[in-house]
Parts: sequence; C-alpha cells; structure tokens
Amino acid sequence: MKSTTYVIDSTREGQRIDNFLFTHLKGVPKSLIYRLLRTGKIRINGKRIRQTRRLVDKDTVTVPQLRTAPVRTPVIPEDLKSRIRSCILYEDASVLVINKPAGIAVHPGHLAPFGVIEVLRATRPNAPFLELAHRLDRHTSGCLLIAKDKTMLDELHALFRDRKIEKQYLALVKGTWSQGTKKILVPLKKKADRVTPSAAGERYQTAISHFSPLRIYAGVSLMKIRIHTGRTHQIRIHAAQAGHPVAGDPKYGDFAFNRVCRKDGLRRMFLHASKLSFQSRSTGVKYAIKAPLSPELNDFLECLSAPASRGVEKTGSPEPDPEYGT
Repeated sequence: MKSTTYVIDSTREGQRIDNFLFTHLKGVPKSLIYRLLRTGKIRINGKRIRQTRRLVDKDTVTVPQLRTAPVRTPVIPEDLKSRIRSCILYEDASVLVINKPAGIAVHPGHLAPFGVIEVLRATRPNAPFLELAHRLDRHTSGCLLIAKDKTMLDELHALFRDRKIEKQYLALVKGTWSQGTKKILVPLKKKADRVTPSAAGERYQTAISHFSPLRIYAGVSLMKIRIHTGRTHQIRIHAAQAGHPVAGDPKYGDFAFNRVCRKDGLRRMFLHASKLSFQSRSTGVKYAIKAPLSPELNDFLECLSAPASRGVEKTGSPEPDPEYGT
C-alpha cells in the first residue's frame, strides 16, 4: 500500500499526533483519522502509537494513502494581506503581535472561509510555524499574540493559564460610570453561541474584570478594563451586568443606544485590546505592547467632545490617564 511519510522537525516537537494530522490531512474526517490511529495504520517510526502521543524531533510519521474530498483553498484578497501586514505592532524571533482589525475573525467560520491566522500565513508562505496564542472576538480589535515556534506557543499557553499575561482593554459604555474602579465577578456559562451569567447551582466558569473610568462624558463613559480571566465575551457581559453595555455590542448591548451611536458615526463595537504585557520564563524578556485605537474609534471620541446637536450627548471632561495619553 502506498503511503506518505512526514519527518518532524523541532517546530512541531511536543505537538500531539492527532492535532498534527488534523493540520496535514485536510479533507479527511476526524473519525477516520482516529480509526487509523486505533488500528495502527498510522505509525511513528514504524510503531503503533496512541492518539495522545507527542511528537519528537526527527520522528517519521507514516500515513497510508487516503482518498480525500477535494479541499478548496480560499483565495485571500491581496488588499487584505496588505492590511494585515500593516497591522504588525511587534516581532522578534519567537513572537509576533498584530493590531487585529475589527470585523475579522481569528479563525475561519461560517461567515468567512479564512481568519486572521490564515491571512497572516498567506503573507508568509515560507514561515514554518505561526499559531495563535489566544483569541479575540470578531468584533474586537487590538493586540493579538502569535507564536513563531512550538516551544514559545507552549510557554505562552502556560502563561495565560497561570494568569501571568496582563490584558488591558478600552471600551466605550452606555451611561455615566459613577462607581470608580470596580471589580466585577460574575460567573459565566456557555450555551450554544451565547454566554450568560450563571444561576445558583449551575456549572460555571469564574470570570473577573476590573473596570476603571478614563473619560466621563454626558451619557457615555470611556473605560479601561483589566481582565483576570479570559472567558468568552467576558467584558461584554460584565459591562451589561453593571448596567453599562458596550457601545455597538450586537449581542449583549442596548440596541436603541447602538442605533444612536451608529447614527453618530460608530459603525462597530467599541471594544479594543489596548495593551498586552508579560515576561518570558525561558528568556526573561519583558514584553509590553500597545495597540493604538483605529481612526474610526478616535474620530468617534472626537465627535463626543464636540458640541451636542443630537443623539449621544457630547459633553463632559476627560479624566487624565498616563497610559492613554490624555
């Protein structure tokens, strides 16, 4: 029987064999891959292995010839590639950070055949390894951290798991925030495509956010938010639970308020991952990367400072913040 052999290099060391196969056997159902592993049709160094086996440098993975459904490779527009290239904030031998635009998912889904990581890989076809270290919502912009080798990816995952990576966001919320700096602890549970606060007795995930006002306007507030956990839609739900939904939030927001904001020029959700900071355990290097607001969000803030005419009230004094630059 004909077969294909893959020789593992150091960039894939430590990766599980099943995850490696999912990446390389596009169009092959996962159920078939697991069956081939169980029956010994897929081998490493000529030996049967479990699906949990982790790859080692110089391993040889032998896979029998398979009939696969044709995989259509999506054509990524050149202007989108150029846009993502221009979003790179920082890069060294191990990590890359981009200022992710709003409206683009990090992974492909039913709304788009490709995500940010696929676009980035398309701009660097010879790069041996580019993997997301975490995620951002499709509607959220800002710092997105990408590992350039498997060792750094594992380290970043450990740092996120141990909550050693500080994540800071900027959000414009409805209403005048009068609570000062506030810690919000509302446990969350996920159901289908929506995340909700959990009720007593339900299984939940702990979620902790710290909200601090940066600028107070009449009717809206610009907030700095630090998250201690990184749950799906955490900031959006916590803001809504506090009575101050994020402007433009299409799922958890105040839809009448969103319409007013849109009429005044805000075409997206005002949530931005403004800063990411951590220290590498392996090298000791300290990282602190900031992502500037997009022109659209900056313009909307300028609009809020102008004399009020209609819609959102556009008055109020900014509260100075050295990190924000006011």
